[in-house]
Amino acid sequence: MRLVPITDADRSWASLKSQWRKAAEAAEEDFSTYTQGIFAALDPVMQGGKGGLYGLYDGTVPQAFCQVSKLLMPKFEGPVLRCRFMTVSPTYDFGSAGLDKYGQLLIELFSGMIWLSRNALSASHIQFHLRSPADAQFLAPLQAPVPDSPFQRFTINGAWVECDLKLPELETM
Repeated sequence: MRLVPITDADRSWASLKSQWRKAAEAAEEDFSTYTQGIFAALDPVMQGGKGGLYGLYDGTVPQAFCQVSKLLMPKFEGPVLRCRFMTVSPTYDFGSAGLDKYGQLLIELFSGMIWLSRNALSASHIQFHLRSPADAQFLAPLQAPVPDSPFQRFTINGAWVECDLKLPELETM
């Protein structure tokens, strides 16, 4: 899976909604009431080009999306990459994919945030807001210290995962 920007301009936002409409209808759900809140809130922001949405795609199929922002916060030295408003596809939301696949989806999305922090949206701090404190079970194993861990610090407080990434070591000549 890969984490990519979603925009109104490239029609990826419209494509996501179309695919999720079909998935909701396949689960015998009324798409207009199922997504009433989230899409109604995001449509104007997306049309303004300031959504900051990233989608987790399996091939061309969007599995989840979240709002990603890079910001400065008093508590941190340097920029923070923050993931909020995680929304999963109807396949996961209605349980068709199963709990194990849902856990894997959260891990993939978190891994995508690490990738973004090391590449397009450089930051050494990540805040990742889960959908519920119950979702913490899927990322909890990352709290165990291991020698090659990319984390300098990794904590989970309620529905918030917070970590500081180790800075890459400079190569010596």
